[in-house]
This record gives sequence, structure tokens and C-alpha cells, in this order.
Amino acid sequence: MPPRFVLASRSPRRRQILELAGWAFDVQESQADETIPPGMPPDAAVQLLARRKVEAVAPSAPGAFVLGADTIVVCNGRLLGKPRTETEAFDMLRLLSGRTHDVWTGVAIAAPHGKTVSFAEKTAVTFWELSDEEITSYIATGEPMDKAGAYGIQGRAALFVRRIEGDYLTVVGLPLSRTVRELRRLGWPPYGMET
Repeated sequence: MPPRFVLASRSPRRRQILELAGWAFDVQESQADETIPPGMPPDAAVQLLARRKVEAVAPSAPGAFVLGADTIVVCNGRLLGKPRTETEAFDMLRLLSGRTHDVWTGVAIAAPHGKTVSFAEKTAVTFWELSDEEITSYIATGEPMDKAGAYGIQGRAALFVRRIEGDYLTVVGLPLSRTVRELRRLGWPPYGMET
């Protein structure tokens, strides 16, 4: 029997993405600190947050592979996490309007044999110019409030996207193809494993 696999995330989007790989896994929410030290580069920041999630969950999942991930948006040098208020969401979307920004997702994986690896992937996203009415209507849906940069590309904000360069799933919250390759390097899953 293969080792247990645990997703250290409360994100329904990460669960859906991981299900695409066809593996059985458990979900265990992490209560890790999500503050980023000032001045930390975005690739290091998302890896730090992903590692914190893994470190918070791994002790309660002995013998399991544990995966954590975190996503941030960077525009004009500003790191944008999840908005705390509707005003903050509006300001974020106004900043992104008509611009190209980077979406960084960091992933950390702890293997049962004690090794932990992490990596970061970046995708560039360009928004159309957005009117205040579009932004206000979108915020009224509630969709932006639990998402980095105040938008979900897989939801209604798909209407805002002019172009992406990179892995779409990095923007959604888990770069699956890279994650699968890193997991295989660590020994998960054995090829041909049934779920």
C-alpha cells in the first residue's frame, strides 16, 4: 500500500487541481502564520508560506507525503495577498486594471523519509482596462475576498483576462505539472498506482 498523501490547505481550488492527478488524498487545514517578512522576494515568500503549512501539518501525519502551497500576486513591485476589506479588494483590482502582473505560487512537499523540497512558479497575467462599475460588480459577488490579488481566474474574473503567459494552474493555485514531477522525484506515486 502506498504512503498516505495529505494536502495541507483549505483551498477548494487546490483540492480540485490535485484531483486531476487521479490520486487519493486527505485534506488537513494548516493554521500556519501567513505573514511575509518585509522585503522578501516573491519567489522566496511563497515558498516560505508553503513550507510553514507543511511544517504545521506534517507532525500530525507521520509516514505521509504532505503538500502545502501559497499564492501571491505582484504588480508594480507590490505583493498582493488576500484582501481584508472590499475597499482593499477595489484598490487591488484598480491596480491590476490594464496592467500585466505576476502570479507566484510556491509549493512545499515533505516526504515520509524526511526530505522536504520547495519551489515557486510564476505566470504573467494581463488584465483589460476595468471600469469602476466592473470592479464594484465583481466585488459584490464576494468572489475576490479569499483570493490573492482579489480575483479568481477560474471564476468571473476570467472576463478581465486579456492574456496569460505561463501555467494557468499556477494562477489558480497549484502548478500541477511541476508538482507531479517533484512528487515523482520524491517517490510518489509509484507509476500505475490505482486510486
